[in-house]
Amino acid sequence: MPDPVARDAAEEASAMSHPAVAPDASAAYGDHPDQVVDFYAPRSGHAAVPLVVVLHGGAWRAPYDRQHVTPFADFLARRGLAVANVEYRRGREIPQQRGDAGPVAGRWPETFDDVAAALDALPDLARKTLPQADPRRIVVTGHSAGGQLALWAAARHVLPAGSPWRLAAPPALRGVVALAPIADFGAAVELGVCGGAVRQLLGGEEQYDERAAHTDPSALLPTGIATVVVQGRADIVVPQSVAAAYVDAAAKAGETVGWTLLEEVGHFPLIDPAADACAVVAEEIAQLAW
Repeated sequence: MPDPVARDAAEEASAMSHPAVAPDASAAYGDHPDQVVDFYAPRSGHAAVPLVVVLHGGAWRAPYDRQHVTPFADFLARRGLAVANVEYRRGREIPQQRGDAGPVAGRWPETFDDVAAALDALPDLARKTLPQADPRRIVVTGHSAGGQLALWAAARHVLPAGSPWRLAAPPALRGVVALAPIADFGAAVELGVCGGAVRQLLGGEEQYDERAAHTDPSALLPTGIATVVVQGRADIVVPQSVAAAYVDAAAKAGETVGWTLLEEVGHFPLIDPAADACAVVAEEIAQLAW
């Protein structure tokens, strides 16, 4: 049986080995340098194709930006989809107090401000910037922390009353494909996923309960939006049990979530164009998009 840590390291190295792919166009959705979307045109040359919104992972931390998923975005574009790769504000480049060595995860409320603003702006931005995209057929996908953001973006109409991000009606999405998502905050905190990133994202213990009610995907159900979770059984970064807790919460709320488990697959093959798992992801997206 392969060593899980060695497997994870090899899978991460493979996913990160691809050179970044430059977009066909970019557009700003705000004034901050991180408030930008990169667009990839469908390599098929066809017009009026579905638009896939990609929200990258990286534990909401500053060192991990959208560049590492540009090969994934290009992979989807080569399969005939239009792609919008969204950047958003992440944690600051300063270590946490109390002995943690890593940078802070997320910015409150800027991370969520940005995802909400980007999704709201995307239909108009796509019409102006990427005419091949059909903004009436949008699928949101996200990996890891980006999976949490993708599920959250589809749940804004069920946010608590008074939330600044709440929508009056469900967002016009074909669906969500969440890839190894940090989808249940309780399970993630219990397991210490990504070095305690969830608590950092929400500002620590004192703010946790109040803010989790506005951001934890497992607390924002049912959404009525078609949702699929793709998860590797061998994932040691965001273990299967985190996504499973979300799927269970959805079932208890009366909603069925698609649940695709991949054998002998860890965290990173889902966004690695060289991996078979990435082809499975593309097919799940296409099933919703078309």
